[in-house]
Amino acid sequence: MRLLIANDSLRTALRWTQRVLFACAVSLLGYCGFVLLDAWVFQLRASHELERLRGDERTARSGAARTGSAASPETPAAIGPDGLIGRIEIERIGLSAVVFEGTGKSTLRHAVGHIPSTTLPGQPGNAGLTGHRDTFFRPLRNVVQNDVITVTTLRGECRYRVVSTRVVAPTEVSVLYPTGGEILTLVTCHPFYFVGAAPNRFIVRAERIAATAAAP
Repeated sequence: MRLLIANDSLRTALRWTQRVLFACAVSLLGYCGFVLLDAWVFQLRASHELERLRGDERTARSGAARTGSAASPETPAAIGPDGLIGRIEIERIGLSAVVFEGTGKSTLRHAVGHIPSTTLPGQPGNAGLTGHRDTFFRPLRNVVQNDVITVTTLRGECRYRVVSTRVVAPTEVSVLYPTGGEILTLVTCHPFYFVGAAPNRFIVRAERIAATAAAP
C-alpha cells in the first residue's frame, strides 16, 4: 500500500528529519572512528616507549657486565614518569594492550588501567587490572582456565596461569583484597554485549607461574 502525502509542509519536515538523522549517524560514526584511531596511536606510541625503556635497561646491564663494575645498575622504576607500567598479553585469545597507572576515563579509553589500591604486577600480593569490555578487555569473553597471561613490565616479564573466572556484583570488592603469593586479577564489566551500563563485573583470577631455572 502506497502512502501519499499531499501536504507540502509535512513532506518538507520529513525530508529535514531524514537529513538530521543522517547527519547524526555520520557524526557518531566519525566520533567512533576518531576514538578507535586515537587509542590505536596511543597504544603504538606506548609500546614503542616500553621497548625503548627495556632496551635501555638491557644495555645498562650489559655495559656493567662488560666493564666488570661492582655496582649493580639501578633498578628501573616500577611506573614510568607518564604512568606506563607495561603490557598485558593473552596470546590464545588475541588480547594485547599496554597498561598504565590509574582507572580514570582518559586512561581506560587509551589503555588497560592498574587499580591503585592493589599491588603491581610482578610483586607479591594481588595485582588488579581493569579495562573496558567493549575495547581492550573484550577478548576476555573467551578466556578459559589455564590460559597463560604475560605481563611485560619495566622490570621484566611475568607469566600467570588463569585459575578461575566468575561474575560478581560491582560491590564485591573482596576480589581485590590482598592475598598470599602473586595473584593477578582482571576486572571488566559484564555481560560483554549488554547495551548501556553493565550490571555486573567479570573477574579473571590468575596465579604467577614460577620461573624455570636455566639448565646448566
